[in-house]
Amino acid sequence: MKWNLRWAAAKRDIWRPVDLQAAFAKVGFTPSLSKVAALWGGTPVTVRLDDLDKICAALQCTVADLLEAEPVAAAQNLEEQDRVVGGEAGPVRPVPRREGPRRLRPPN
Repeated sequence: MKWNLRWAAAKRDIWRPVDLQAAFAKVGFTPSLSKVAALWGGTPVTVRLDDLDKICAALQCTVADLLEAEPVAAAQNLEEQDRVVGGEAGPVRPVPRREGPRRLRPPN
């Protein structure tokens, strides 16, 4: 997924995390400045649906404006592996890791 918060904010003439925090406060969403800066600076790993609703209300946008689906390279690799598995190459098996000699640690 592509996170377009900065684009949605720019459409509302918001250019800094502090200004975004002020827009959030107008709709009753009061995250810390560090959380706003994290949302501003990059794609979040998780976003609560309630928070997403409040972000959309503050920016007067939809979820589709904030999130954009992108093709994932991993999904494309899985498709290629499926073709190999279904072909003459046979099933793909996991390769065990080779580990060196185990070191025993002293008890705590």
